[in-house]
Amino acid sequence: MRLLATLLLSTALYGQWPQFRGNPALTGVSTASVPAQLKVLWTWEAGDVIESSPAIDNGTVYIGAGTAELIAVDLATGKLKWKYKTKEGVGESTPAVAGGIVVIGDLSGVVHGVNAADGKGLWTYSTGGEVKASPVIVEDRVLIGSYDGSLHAIHLKSGKNLWTFATSGPVHATAAVEGGVTYVSGCDGIFRAINIKDGKEVYEIKTGSYMGASPAILGDLFFVGTYANEVLGLDRKAKKIAWRYEHPTRKFPFYSSAAIWEGKVILGGRDKIVHAFDAKSGKPLWEFTTRARVESSPAVAGGKVYIGSNDGRLYVLDANKGTKLFEFEAGAPVSASPALADGKVVVATQDGKLICLGA
Repeated sequence: MRLLATLLLSTALYGQWPQFRGNPALTGVSTASVPAQLKVLWTWEAGDVIESSPAIDNGTVYIGAGTAELIAVDLATGKLKWKYKTKEGVGESTPAVAGGIVVIGDLSGVVHGVNAADGKGLWTYSTGGEVKASPVIVEDRVLIGSYDGSLHAIHLKSGKNLWTFATSGPVHATAAVEGGVTYVSGCDGIFRAINIKDGKEVYEIKTGSYMGASPAILGDLFFVGTYANEVLGLDRKAKKIAWRYEHPTRKFPFYSSAAIWEGKVILGGRDKIVHAFDAKSGKPLWEFTTRARVESSPAVAGGKVYIGSNDGRLYVLDANKGTKLFEFEAGAPVSASPALADGKVVVATQDGKLICLGA
């Protein structure tokens, strides 16, 4: 039972992708079977920038847009199901879906709970700053960071505050969750472990680096990129940094959140490179160079890495070797992260297109 619970947390089960990074552990791994050759099945245009990444649940794609809307589109056909109006535009906050409720934050600082079936608003919750973090839903609560410097726990059904944990800077990253504890990489340079029941801090690790990326969990290790041009491996048992990586010549921040696959840490860098490291040692394993910076966070399925680049392409790479298997010209920068479900890859572009690829 414990192993099953771990698998549920670390993979997007049954080919769904119900939140940012696919699961509460933020590993970016899916059980979906994706065809080797991809073609465009449909395109939906939002009419404004999309920085949010798609979430997929029960045959529906959910995404936020700069038009100040949460949008639901049919995965099979690309037809609009409904639109819900947010208070202001949606930035990078990605929807999370559970229990028939879709949750998303907007740039006014409001978090919205919406009926997944018909797009009717159920509740709103106001934070004290813009929300760019994505919500994570665990049991009866929503965890979401805000630029008010706090991580908020909200009751999923009612939208009521359960607790608020104040940090020393904006909370841009999405919180990872495992074993009743949530882990947050902060803009204040502190990595925190917080009990999800009562909001009390369990411990903290000082990194000395601004972190906009979200952490990914593998066993007793966490992985996160920083604005100090480093990728960190953090040991939650020892409560210290296990390893640091900095490229010997290319000094650029890491904004992409990591995917974890078979002992490898895979993420993009603003150095235009997709990097892979050994999870235990931090030793570089391979690099793949794109034509522009990589802020998209990778998704992994069947030994393949799916990742966007600001060069306007979606790349499919061999997860073991880093060699290119396929690329798709999207026509505009792809800073959002792809979602995988039902043999399909769904990705958004900065010119407001939601694109579904499949066989």
